Amino acid sequence: MASEDKFNLVVEFSGGLELLFSGRRKLTISVPIKDNEGQAVTVGWLVHYLCNEVMEDSRKNMFVLDGHVCPGILVLINDADWELEGEASYALQPNDNVLFVSTLHGG
Repeated sequence: MASEDKFNLVVEFSGGLELLFSGRRKLTISVPIKDNEGQAVTVGWLVHYLCNEVMEDSRKNMFVLDGHVCPGILVLINDADWELEGEASYALQPNDNVLFVSTLHGG
């Protein structure tokens, strides 16, 4: 795949989620413009990609449950709640910043 068929975006983890990603709080990743079906890559695609290609921790169920981001994880796209952007169906754009924050704390 040629570099013009990809673009970069920033993914960040906070609230303990960084522990699932080898302690990394911030990643710059290169993603394809289109998925395997020829559709624009979405946040849903990104979640699947992160879980299967980036996360080395075996506790995937702490990030994804039944194919969706676990309840209690806030997702921000360019500092806006993903609910305002269409949630998992939001088509990613070059240089987007996607932040995943766990809001769950024990006690």
